[in-house]
Amino acid sequence: MIAVLTGLRIGELLALRWKHVDFVHDAIQVRETVYEGRFGSPKTKSSRRDVPMSQPVREAFLAQRNVVTGTDRETLVFACRNGRPLNPKNLLRRVLQPACRELGLPVVGWHGFRHTHATLPGEVGESLRTAQAILGHSDLKTTLNVYTHAIPESQKRAADKVAGLLFPDVPEFSVSTENGPIERPET
Repeated sequence: MIAVLTGLRIGELLALRWKHVDFVHDAIQVRETVYEGRFGSPKTKSSRRDVPMSQPVREAFLAQRNVVTGTDRETLVFACRNGRPLNPKNLLRRVLQPACRELGLPVVGWHGFRHTHATLPGEVGESLRTAQAILGHSDLKTTLNVYTHAIPESQKRAADKVAGLLFPDVPEFSVSTENGPIERPET
């Protein structure tokens, strides 16, 4: 849930320490990343950012804090029993993909959550620049050309709006074929 609602890279999420979860300002401070068990700086200057924390994300962090042992400021939010960062490949194979199969959903990977998060701000009326800042992209073209996707329902809604604008009063047409009239479905 946190991955899709924040757009964090998996390495950013698994490197997150409690000192970077700011419950006062409802923000996640991205200051570190982890790859193959090694900690490092975020990918780019733009990747070092504060990501707004929605109420569901806040609640998820509070729930996580209640189930983990040790929540001092340096402790990882998501860690193995030994305190080391979780392995994203193991987590994917052992938890995420089996959960998708069990729920009858398409099997997804970590990056799919980032793409989903990149697409949805536009759906709720937010700017592409907002998505860019949340995702930590240094180039707006990356957000636009790689991460945002058209949603079929939105495409249909747009087509209907354009038709309504151009032809607000469409007369009823009687259409027939060799097999007889075409029946209009009840709506």
